[in-house]
Amino acid sequence: MKIIHVDMDQFFAAVEQRDNPELRGKPIAVGHDAERGVVSTASYEARKFGVHSAQSIQVAKRLCPQLIIVEPHFQRYKEVSAQLHEIFHDYTDLIEPISLDEAFLDVTENKCGMELGVDIAREIKQRIRETTGLTASAGVSYCKFLAKIASDWRKPDGLTVIHPDRALDFIAKLRVEKIWGVGQKTAEKMHRMGIFTGLDLRNVPLVRLTQEYGKVGKLFYDFARGIDNRPVISEWERKSVSCEQTFEDDISENAAVTIHLYQIVLELVHRIEKHRFEGHTLTLKVKFLDFQQITRSLTVEQVLTTKDTILPLAKQLMQGIEFHSHPIRLIGLGVSNQKSVNPSKQSRWVELELEFED
Repeated sequence: MKIIHVDMDQFFAAVEQRDNPELRGKPIAVGHDAERGVVSTASYEARKFGVHSAQSIQVAKRLCPQLIIVEPHFQRYKEVSAQLHEIFHDYTDLIEPISLDEAFLDVTENKCGMELGVDIAREIKQRIRETTGLTASAGVSYCKFLAKIASDWRKPDGLTVIHPDRALDFIAKLRVEKIWGVGQKTAEKMHRMGIFTGLDLRNVPLVRLTQEYGKVGKLFYDFARGIDNRPVISEWERKSVSCEQTFEDDISENAAVTIHLYQIVLELVHRIEKHRFEGHTLTLKVKFLDFQQITRSLTVEQVLTTKDTILPLAKQLMQGIEFHSHPIRLIGLGVSNQKSVNPSKQSRWVELELEFED
């Protein structure tokens, strides 16, 4: 297998700096400049001050007083993303998009008949620069796990190859924080277990990892040994449609909750129509002032595609949630479960996790 992971450098910020010369060389953060705004992408000039993605705009401004906040232009980013995919398709149709600015490419059998993945990656990077004026980093390896790590290794404008013969030595020295699926909390837990590197992880028995991390423990066990059999998936079935809203001010009054819930339902219906999605399960996500979060869902027999079918269920899911003394900062709604449901399970309450779209 020859897998390439292409990842654009500071994508949103780079597009803004490209299109506005006055922003070049300056610390900028793309995001909405509001009390609860969040940084989508920070330029490398801003990152020197500790500004990073998913950070509060207010925190970012304290870290970097000269920070320039730029409103996002998502349509422009989508146009550039389409240009990237036109380039990718010149080499392979086995493309798995991860986001607007990154994707996996399986070039084992490629359209150009090129033998080495590194040559394809180098050519793709050059064409991206010529076509968009932007830089990308690329990683090349025999599996998705290592290709992803390789693309991050020499950012920005990097190109790294992890050969199968060197993979185990590379992983052995890798900090566990760099391993796919290991977030901050998981890393802290691993540290408490004495796991700091890939080699440390490799020395932990599978039984122990599954006891501590469940099914993902098997994934960590395999990654530590350079095993990742996941294919590059060029087509996928949409599992859900969702949206959410973070409020400028916390809400705790019935009228405010009702109004916002209504608006979110309208947005959800719009997205459902756009994706022509027909689901039977409605999920409500509520995040409170103290960042505690709950999700509730309701499965029904009828298809959930209209305001009239969704809004009453959304109100039903909100019942019993105490927000008068526990103000709400975010509400999300999502529809999933395209398959027909068992009537005996109609209106059954369940708790589940659903990945919400912004």
